[in-house]
Amino acid sequence: MNFDWLKRYVPRGIYGRAALILILPVVFVQLVVSVVFIQRHFEGVTTQMTESLTDELTLIASASGEEQERLARALNFTVEPLPGTEALQDIRRWYDLSGVTVIETLRDLMPNVARVELPDDHIVRVVLDGAEGPLMIRFSRSRVSASNPHQLLVNMAFFGALMTLVAYIYLRNQLRPITRLATAAEAFGKGQTVPYRPGGATEVRAAGAAFLAMRNRIERQIEQRTLMLSGVSHDLRTPLTRLKLGLSMLEDEDRVHMERDVDEMQRMIDEFLAFARGTSSEQPIKLDPIEFVTGIVEDAARGGSDVTLGRMEGEGRVLLRPVAMRRALENLISNAVRYGTRAEVSVQMTDKSLRIRVEDDGPGIPADRRDEAMRPFARLEPGRNQNRVSGVGLGLAIATDIARTHGGVLRLGQSDRLGGLQADIVLAR
Repeated sequence: MNFDWLKRYVPRGIYGRAALILILPVVFVQLVVSVVFIQRHFEGVTTQMTESLTDELTLIASASGEEQERLARALNFTVEPLPGTEALQDIRRWYDLSGVTVIETLRDLMPNVARVELPDDHIVRVVLDGAEGPLMIRFSRSRVSASNPHQLLVNMAFFGALMTLVAYIYLRNQLRPITRLATAAEAFGKGQTVPYRPGGATEVRAAGAAFLAMRNRIERQIEQRTLMLSGVSHDLRTPLTRLKLGLSMLEDEDRVHMERDVDEMQRMIDEFLAFARGTSSEQPIKLDPIEFVTGIVEDAARGGSDVTLGRMEGEGRVLLRPVAMRRALENLISNAVRYGTRAEVSVQMTDKSLRIRVEDDGPGIPADRRDEAMRPFARLEPGRNQNRVSGVGLGLAIATDIARTHGGVLRLGQSDRLGGLQADIVLAR
């Protein structure tokens, strides 16, 4: 059986689902007890009390004159003769369930009952065919119904709510370590390290300890990689400097091509290191994305790039790593003006997300090769790229990595405005 339709009605959060798990059994038990126990209990008690009263009513109906008055006073009844025949329709409130049992019992045991009136919880009026004509006998409702029948319902509701509250407080303490672990894991996925200490049940502590061990290993690996690459950078720059000095002694005709190769090697090393360093050492700060992107576009325009600002929508501040995000946007803008003639950058902010879009009028990237284009060292159409532009295939890979460290994604598509590539950095707020 497929229960997918039920998912839309189930809470998504762990607290909501825990509350649902607590409330549903309590409500179900309350309903079962109400139907199986309370209804049967009050029906049985009401039937027994009404049966006991029928003998007294029969005795009064069969008497006459002074004897009838004496019996009525002794039994605490009020008897009034009726001048004529009354309507035979019983009277009771629609929600008076025990009243149904009272009326049915009186009519079953006393054929001379003409009408039963239950106007409220305090009085009962019964019209009988007596020895001297119709009589109306009034007496207290407590003689045929259990007193305060609502007390059991009130007690059930009160203690049910009390136990639900106690269970929820206890369960909240058990769920809190899980939410703390989820918060720490989500923050680490965005490149942030928040304080976390395992707590809660044994299984949750084990998961928290495993998370800390994993986080420490990843941080140690990133640190070791950064240190290693820093050493490699230092070791490679020294021979490259010597090569440049040696090439400066050569004739211009022989030196130009070799210096170009050395510069290309230097630039490739810088790009490798920029990709390898990532954003692990930079702490995020709250920035105005529109102001931040505007500054990057203005700097690129002053540097000679044909880049303009598009639509800027929304307001607010977002946690960003400014150096890393600048690197990602500069790479996207550089690719846009490199493969096209112009680029346009726009920003859209909503209550839940931030989208930074870079569009160009270049040839774009086929849909079936966009995933490949975001991989490190991927160079589409290498023969054309080598002739047209220098690169090592890390621009989109760096932007993708930076978007992921911010808890977002880089999406590539077709620009409807300019016709070329459309690159969107989408971050959750």
